[in-house]
Amino acid sequence: MAKPQKTAIEPTRAADFPEWYQQVIRGADLAENSETRGCMVIKPWGYGIWELIQQQLDARFKATGHQNAYFPMLIPLSHLEKEAGHAEGFATECAVVTHHRLEAEKQDDGSVKMIPTGKLTEPYVIRPTSETIIGSAFSRWVESYRDLPLLINQWANVMRWEMRPRLFLRTAEFLWQEGHTAHETQEEAKQEASTIHELYEEFLRDHLAIPVIAGEKTEAERFPGADATLTVEAMVQDKKAIQAGTSHYLGTNFSEAQDISFTGRDGNKQFAHTTSWGVSTRLIGTLIMAHSDDDGLILPPRVAPYQIIIVPVTPKEDSRDAIIDACQALAAVLRRDLSYDGTPLRVHVDTRDTGGGAKKWEWVKKGAPIRIEIGPRDLESSKVCLQRRDEGPMEKHFIPKEDFIRNAAETLQEIHNNLLARATELRDGNINGSESLEHFESHWENEDPGWLLTPWAGSREEEEELSKKHKITVRCMPLDKQSEEALPCILTGNLTTKRALWGRSY
Repeated sequence: MAKPQKTAIEPTRAADFPEWYQQVIRGADLAENSETRGCMVIKPWGYGIWELIQQQLDARFKATGHQNAYFPMLIPLSHLEKEAGHAEGFATECAVVTHHRLEAEKQDDGSVKMIPTGKLTEPYVIRPTSETIIGSAFSRWVESYRDLPLLINQWANVMRWEMRPRLFLRTAEFLWQEGHTAHETQEEAKQEASTIHELYEEFLRDHLAIPVIAGEKTEAERFPGADATLTVEAMVQDKKAIQAGTSHYLGTNFSEAQDISFTGRDGNKQFAHTTSWGVSTRLIGTLIMAHSDDDGLILPPRVAPYQIIIVPVTPKEDSRDAIIDACQALAAVLRRDLSYDGTPLRVHVDTRDTGGGAKKWEWVKKGAPIRIEIGPRDLESSKVCLQRRDEGPMEKHFIPKEDFIRNAAETLQEIHNNLLARATELRDGNINGSESLEHFESHWENEDPGWLLTPWAGSREEEEELSKKHKITVRCMPLDKQSEEALPCILTGNLTTKRALWGRSY
């Protein structure tokens, strides 16, 4: 029997998926826990991924007419109290600032203790989300229907006091974008929420190679204060769900609380219809869990800080300069003459005085899409050694240098397509139908059970009871799975055309 090949990441996904996830992050040098409980330090490679996500999303937002702005991190408590239903949804996660000064107090042992003093007349909440503070600004900016629509986005950090933090997926502080818009009519606002929902679905598919299920949240899972929440749900390799992005139609709930009112076309006072929507650094956690393998991170090319790594192989000192020069020349041609997804190729030549094996495994674990090695024989034959991260780490292709240059962008797209196909196959192979309560309940006894699609006509209370019993949630009511065919609800037996997608989640 062949001896199992050792992997770069231990434990493997099959042995311990949660710990494997942490080790992928460590191996790729993406982030680390900080001295502040529940908060992370995002290291350069991890932040480089976020910067690319941010740049590419930002371009899409601006192409649809949105503008960026910035609003305060500290929100007066009174603002949250104006929208009690919304605030209650975040109340247990809020961090509150109550003092504005520290005073040094000398201790008996000679040490100094810093004592908060100067109690604030009104506490401030560190933003868990910005509907209330942005709504106050909108109320000042809107007077007439001519001032609408307002299409605003903010790139910021938020804080939600997580009890069980996990790097990228759930941290007390995280980075995100939050869009906030105000509209003259319900129809316009609903269309805005739908437009962004589709934008998120396309971005995850076309940039992160992650296929998602697009749907609407049930009342039990809806964003606090929203009339409707649209979501994109991703399945990762342990078959759990991650809510990858949400878009909310807020009705006039916030505009009435914040007095976002305007003089309508008929001369009467009206309240604006508002939306909010966002994605966060959770996308990086989703990407890791969706694509990575037992050798480390695998990055889709559009969000790889370096798409191509060129490694000089210099076994003899006398050929070192010539090989490095050849590597630098190749990189210059790739950067100058080729582009992928509308931007010049991101190419890095690794000239560090480190062993070739160490370099290889570092870039394997960091998930660089393409690695190129050039050694003395390659220099003589005008070939390169091509290694792709969507293939096994020991696979090599020796090809003419000019062929590689000509096909580099196409190869990157092939890698993206392969990652998307794998993730789609995993997802579609692990969504099953269920039309009886007996089958539904026995399904959740399986290890890594995947998702179930069921006819559903139960109440909010019945949904919450089933969810608690099996440690599951309705991920969404998939937009493309609602049917004209009425089937008996798995719980009540009442005929329904509605379909609910259930699963375990992060």
